[in-house]
Amino acid sequence: MRPPRRYKESPSQTAGPYVHIGCTPNFVGVQGIYSADLGAGPDADLGGALQGADVPGERITIAGQICDGAGELITDAMVESWQADAQGRYPTAGASFSGWARQACDLTTGVFTFRTIKPGCIQTSGGPQSPHISIWIVARGINLGLHTRIYFADEDNSADPVLAAIDPMRRQTLIASQRGDAYVFNVRLQGENETVFFDL
Repeated sequence: MRPPRRYKESPSQTAGPYVHIGCTPNFVGVQGIYSADLGAGPDADLGGALQGADVPGERITIAGQICDGAGELITDAMVESWQADAQGRYPTAGASFSGWARQACDLTTGVFTFRTIKPGCIQTSGGPQSPHISIWIVARGINLGLHTRIYFADEDNSADPVLAAIDPMRRQTLIASQRGDAYVFNVRLQGENETVFFDL
């Protein structure tokens, strides 16, 4: 009996130029698939987890850019966010707050912007986690989506068990700074001040 033929592993594929066509078609001018891109807020140019005006909590805006290892802007990335509500609870189906949003970065400036509410502390078996938003980044050249978190500079993050497990010199890459009435969170994919990413 012949031994089974062994095939080489196929090369990994990146998100490529089709990520926007499949996930944010209206953003790239492909009409008729969805009336609005999934994960978009009331303003179609922004990502937003708010699905109704009656959601309790502090309204916030988070904006940022993504840079590669050479410091060049990534303008074709897509960012998704997941978060708890203002009470630190993850929403259930049908809630006026979805806890999830999606936005393509601006193709010229590379800016992504989310309008949402500030999450509350999350109670876990490992201890309370500081208010944070989880994000996932895909773009051309990224084989597997990158997972990271956004914490807030105006919160006490000293007891957060996830931040405590990270090298103190790198924790700052997960902290959004406050500028006026918005938070700024920039991502560096490689090199000096590389953002901390999680292997999920």
